[in-house]
Amino acid sequence: MKVAVPRASTGLAVGAIALAAGAYAFLPAVHQGVDAGVRALTAAEGRDAVDAFRSYLLGFGPWAPLASAALMVLQSLVAPLPAFVVTFANGLLFGWARGALLSWSSAMVGAALCFWIARALGRPAVERLAGGGAAVEQADRFFERHGERAILLARLLPFVPFDAVSYAAGLTTTGFRPFLVATGLGQLPATLLYSYLGQSASGSVRILFWGFSLVAAAMVLLWIAGARRQALRPGRGAGGGPVS
Repeated sequence: MKVAVPRASTGLAVGAIALAAGAYAFLPAVHQGVDAGVRALTAAEGRDAVDAFRSYLLGFGPWAPLASAALMVLQSLVAPLPAFVVTFANGLLFGWARGALLSWSSAMVGAALCFWIARALGRPAVERLAGGGAAVEQADRFFERHGERAILLARLLPFVPFDAVSYAAGLTTTGFRPFLVATGLGQLPATLLYSYLGQSASGSVRILFWGFSLVAAAMVLLWIAGARRQALRPGRGAGGGPVS
């Protein structure tokens, strides 16, 4: 499906991508900083990644929040960088409240950029940015199955690719405001929890991540089952049609 987009929006999306690519290609400080951040985020063990990313942010001094926000936006745009590592490190470095606000707001910026890039440039560009068509097709099926609830459900499940959902939403007729509200509400529980656990520096990061993911998945499945039972009661329609 192709959503009509003003030509100016397409120009802005192309310009933003070109500006970011140019900065990475021609400014050594940007190139080295991004590469160092990616290396820190992709350390083999979760706790090592959090510690490495925290040390990386400390190197920016008072600019550390800006560096963290930039890496959070980057992970929103191009997979696969682990957002939960950024959130843990932000909680550890800035405290749970300020860390959660930083992580949540920068992830919202990344989600908004994904949405508008997808709407302006279309599916072929989205598939390249998301690392291939498989992730976008998986998000498509999720949207077809769960309709208007898809964005909120996907955000409540930490193991569902963040960028693929944001890009896929931009390819549908979903309005920007409902998308933003569902994204903000859906990512809030995990952001608060990871920030608090990061501040406490407790336990194995990966164990905590997957533990929360399994609990969240069980809660979402129960919610879906309850909604379906409600919809199948006599006198009620099926409801929950697809967005696109």
